[in-house]
Amino acid sequence: VQLQASGGGLVQAGSSLRLSCAASGRTFSSYHMGWFRHVPGKEREFVAGISRSESRFYLESVKGRFTISRDNSKNTVYLQMSSLKPEDTAVYYCAAKVSGTYYYFRSPTEYDYWGQGTQVTVSS
Repeated sequence: VQLQASGGGLVQAGSSLRLSCAASGRTFSSYHMGWFRHVPGKEREFVAGISRSESRFYLESVKGRFTISRDNSKNTVYLQMSSLKPEDTAVYYCAAKVSGTYYYFRSPTEYDYWGQGTQVTVSS
């Protein structure tokens, strides 16, 4: 499985961005998908996840601002980010868990495949 993330950029606080993650494979609809972010010097942080049954999970600090969604016909998962804040600045990664349950979705070790990351920079 290969994951290709895109959509990052430099924006001002209060702006919106939509990240996309395109996945290879013919069974994308069976994958659980997550978005994480990483700031140098800190641990990789869970941001949002969507199960294969489309249950959605969020980091508390992004609830109401970020929305995760998926389009199985396009093998793509999205992260719509609104009301961006400087503290959202990070490299954002998408990840796939291709089998099993999705109980520990906040843990990076649960995921089998990772994309290359896309930089999001929010200026104040």
